Amino acid sequence: MAFSFEPIGIARTPFTDKFGIPRQPGLVAAPGRIVLHPPYARREAFAALEGFSHVWLLWVFHDDCLAAGWKPTVRPPRLGGRRTVGVFASRAPYRPNPIGLSAVAQHGLVDDADGLALAVSGVDLLDGTPVLDIKPYVAYADALPQATCGFAQAEPARAFAVRLSAEAAQDIAARDPDGRLALARLIEQMIAQDPRPGYMDRYPERKAFTIRLYDCDIRWRLDGDTAVVQRCIPVRNAHQETHQ
Repeated sequence: MAFSFEPIGIARTPFTDKFGIPRQPGLVAAPGRIVLHPPYARREAFAALEGFSHVWLLWVFHDDCLAAGWKPTVRPPRLGGRRTVGVFASRAPYRPNPIGLSAVAQHGLVDDADGLALAVSGVDLLDGTPVLDIKPYVAYADALPQATCGFAQAEPARAFAVRLSAEAAQDIAARDPDGRLALARLIEQMIAQDPRPGYMDRYPERKAFTIRLYDCDIRWRLDGDTAVVQRCIPVRNAHQETHQ
């Protein structure tokens, strides 16, 4: 038996590259919008949602996951990429059916250049992710304080202190002059959690990294227990600089 589902919309988020995306929802205060496709772009389809602070998003791991297949075991980054667990004991993207599930805050419907959209925050979705469904988060049923969580008992601790260089601060001010994108906060939150793959401790000599956020390359370097953000360069300029 096979099933075919049509996305109801597409996620618009700051995360334009997989490297650096939070590994769970809510870890970073990242804003997003679920832009609705016709015929689902109807305000009456969201009547009474204003009483719910959070929603569940059901979505598709797209990009390279759809054709990549799956394996019965994976190496979660939470375990440093060294310990093997079953795929169904993980949230790995390479699954028999590459479906994701995220609980995010919702902030109501908005109309913009993309059309009708649901504003959300705390997202962990790549920009362009197809969304299959939106359901209200119901605390009395969905919150299970007695639950045990195996190897993921607590939220990961901050891995690094994060410091902006003077150049990076100037770059961020130029890209986000009114603070609407909360760019500085997002950069700090993303890097503080150590977005590197779990196996990177095998390569202690590598200190410089780049993550992409919105249309900027965020270049940062490890200096002991501190991550120093060196530049925040628009992608077109970063490409030019790399090839000079």
